[in-house]
Amino acid sequence: MDRAMANNTFSDNVRVLKSEVSKTAYQGVAVAIASIVIATLAVCFYQNGEISIDGIINAQKNNFALWILDIVPFVFGVWGQYSGSIIAYQASALIFDQTQELRNRAEDLEKQANYAVTHDALTDLPNRGLFYDRVEQAILSANNQNRLLALLLIEIANYKEVYDTLGRTSSDQIIKQISSRLQGVVLGADSVARIDGNIFSILVSDLTDGKEMELLAEHIQKVLESAFVVERLSVPVHANIGIVHFPQHGEDVDTLVQKAGVALFMATSSNEGYAVYEPSFDEHSPRRLTLMSELRHAIERGQLELYYQPKVSIQDEVLYGAEALVRWHHPKHGFISPDEFIPMAERTRMITQLTLWVLKEAFKHCAAWRKQGKKLTISVNLSAKDLHDPSLPDLIAGVAVSTGIKPEWVILEITESSIMTDPELTLEVIDRLSEMGYQLSIDDFGTGYSSLAYLKQMPLTELKIDRSFVQDILVSENDDVIVNATINLAHNLGFHVTAEGVETEEIMDKLKTYGCDIAQGYYLSKPFSVSAFDKWMIESKWKPASEAS
Repeated sequence: MDRAMANNTFSDNVRVLKSEVSKTAYQGVAVAIASIVIATLAVCFYQNGEISIDGIINAQKNNFALWILDIVPFVFGVWGQYSGSIIAYQASALIFDQTQELRNRAEDLEKQANYAVTHDALTDLPNRGLFYDRVEQAILSANNQNRLLALLLIEIANYKEVYDTLGRTSSDQIIKQISSRLQGVVLGADSVARIDGNIFSILVSDLTDGKEMELLAEHIQKVLESAFVVERLSVPVHANIGIVHFPQHGEDVDTLVQKAGVALFMATSSNEGYAVYEPSFDEHSPRRLTLMSELRHAIERGQLELYYQPKVSIQDEVLYGAEALVRWHHPKHGFISPDEFIPMAERTRMITQLTLWVLKEAFKHCAAWRKQGKKLTISVNLSAKDLHDPSLPDLIAGVAVSTGIKPEWVILEITESSIMTDPELTLEVIDRLSEMGYQLSIDDFGTGYSSLAYLKQMPLTELKIDRSFVQDILVSENDDVIVNATINLAHNLGFHVTAEGVETEEIMDKLKTYGCDIAQGYYLSKPFSVSAFDKWMIESKWKPASEAS
């Protein structure tokens, strides 16, 4: 069909171009005939002194040059038609070839664009979206044919350490080598994907025995045992593997991946380095599965609430601001810890909605306090998933406009670990937020794989020292030295420092001698609800600065 259409298009082009060339040929014939008439009249007048019919006839009969001139229009016409056909054919062929080339290029570009959307740019493996789609298709096929499936999540446990030590280029080379080794292990019909910075996944179809997956996990461990050579360095890689089976452990892709994540976590403490999911891995498994579907309703039904923990300026004892902390009061299960439902929100792709709710509430409360004349700065935590979303700055900008806050009233807190998974994208998002006027803080500093290079690159305002160092500075010489050195480092980089875990007045006084800027901890106050925080500000000795000051 396509060949016939192409031939028809080609023939139509030739016919159109030939008709255009023929017009020019006919014009040439007309000019030639006019030249003959003029020449004959001139010869007649030259011979007879006048122009007459007899004179014209005699001129044509007796003048050899006019005979030759009479032939020219016929030769011109025939040659014009022939040449026109050749030119039209060649021109049409040229146009057709160029058009086809443009079409081919457009198709290639479209294929490349589609490929980029569904594949990981570094390894050329399917990305998370394509992998989820393949699992969903495999589940449909398995249901129709009564077959078994399995999913494996493979986490490179020491990837952050490798990245921090060798940098991005060398780490990318190791990821490519890991990708090649995994593709060599799996069977032909199985699918390997890279679904996160340091996490790969494998879909195994046509499963006959669950023990096959344990054998495959052992093979993967052996394949990754050999050190990876990068820039003449031998780099060991440590992997953990979580395994789930369909339909035994779940009947949809989200449930399977969630349970594979639980198995992956248990694999970290396993001697084998892999684990097959079991309900006993999570004593609250039924509740957690229920909570996954209830979190969205909790946001809509007002079951979530923001609490605020005060932050006090150490040097002048003024209430600097507060950190917003989300709480979930479940009607059946009561208080649910953020450590439980926030990781769950990230796994079930609910984190965007949760972050949006927190931003709206925190910005609204901040605007209300500012209208009351209280010069408070609100700190809001962002998750790693948030920082990997390029639309986050636009989302925050919209919330700011709707609530009427100014960016300089807000500190956005990020963790060290959130930078390591995809530093380039994270730094791009951070730079945009900084350009918009938001202050940025590194939370829990010292607990992750810190990199001074990143601290230098990032437009930070604040560095928060983790409570694990602060709370023992009076009894641990090492912690005391670490806290003092961190404060000096941060000040030299132009950051102000917040110390978490300030439990006593003595710790507060010690931090003051070190020049620490802000304190946060139970010595000042535990986290409060909004109404309780308002009351605390009235009764506390630490008062917020006035907007007029």
